[in-house]
Amino acid sequence: MGAVTGSLRAPTTALLSRYEESGRLRYTGRTTTLNTAVRHNLADQLHAGDDADHPWTGRTFSVEWGSREQLSVHRVVPEVVAEVAVDIARDSAGRWRHPVRLTRIRTDMGPGEVPLFRAAL
Repeated sequence: MGAVTGSLRAPTTALLSRYEESGRLRYTGRTTTLNTAVRHNLADQLHAGDDADHPWTGRTFSVEWGSREQLSVHRVVPEVVAEVAVDIARDSAGRWRHPVRLTRIRTDMGPGEVPLFRAAL
């Protein structure tokens, strides 16, 4: 993941991502509100992303699909891997169209073990 809403100590949602072959970190979707157990576990794993070096520096995210209102996010070091439950609907950019349920943090995996991002066909 590349960012969270809420705070680093009490994240509310997570902005998910995957790397492309080129090494670019691509936004793939946002989670539903995190349950208490996941929130606490995630907070223990997060580290603030350096704004100058973060892959999403300068990027904004909308509050909801089609909205111009900007979401307030905290960028994080993209080192946390999460297991998620999603439906298969993706937009033309390859992002999940519907909110994603974060089921657990995968401390047994690193970002390099996650399959690379592939845009929707």
